[in-house]
Amino acid sequence: MDIAAQSVLKNQAQLKTDVSTSLMKKVMDTAEQNGSLVNRMLDKVDQGQTMAQFQHVGNNVNIKV
Repeated sequence: MDIAAQSVLKNQAQLKTDVSTSLMKKVMDTAEQNGSLVNRMLDKVDQGQTMAQFQHVGNNVNIKV
C-alpha cells in the first residue's frame, strides 16, 4: 500500500472518531437536559402544582350509541 492510500485511510479513521465523539457529546448534553427537565417536573408534582391542574381529567365520559 502506498503512502497516499495510508494517509487517506488514516484521515478517514480520524474523521469517524471525531464524528463519533461529537455525536456522543450531543447525546450526553441532551440526556442531561432531559434529566433536569424530569427533575423540575417531579419537583412541581411534589409541590402539588401539576396534580391540581389535572384533577378534572377523566371525570366525564362521552358515549354514542
